[in-house]
Amino acid sequence: MVPNFLFFVVGFFGLWLLALSVLFWQMMSHYNRLTKGTNHKSLKAILEDLLIKIDLHQKDIEQLKKYCDNLLKDGNLHIQKVGLLRFNPFKDTGGDQSFILSLVDANDNGIIISALYSRSGTRWYAKKVIDGKGSDYELSEEEKKALKAASKKD
Repeated sequence: MVPNFLFFVVGFFGLWLLALSVLFWQMMSHYNRLTKGTNHKSLKAILEDLLIKIDLHQKDIEQLKKYCDNLLKDGNLHIQKVGLLRFNPFKDTGGDQSFILSLVDANDNGIIISALYSRSGTRWYAKKVIDGKGSDYELSEEEKKALKAASKKD
């Protein structure tokens, strides 16, 4: 009975040793893959370097986010919507030679330039636009159409 028990204990410890060896081999191969090409640094040194790089990358990402936010904020102030409307303001002239050009930003702030053609010459007018409405002067129907045409191009 004792030899069977001894055989059982030796077999159990042999299997246990084999299982531990396999686990140790897997861990070492994983460790070797992690440290491959690192000039024989320790895993601790590699992980510390990675943590330092992660901190630097986080700072860079935050700076890029701030930069992009500033670009988006500044971009809203640039001309983004352009509307052009040709029309004939006077029935006695031929063709649609007069025009209205609206140049506004994302908040519908900008200018409207009108050129009215007649036989005696062309007259130019400019109106300031704030929030899609004339600030100093009321917008004509044609100017409102040009502004609306600019807004449709979003």
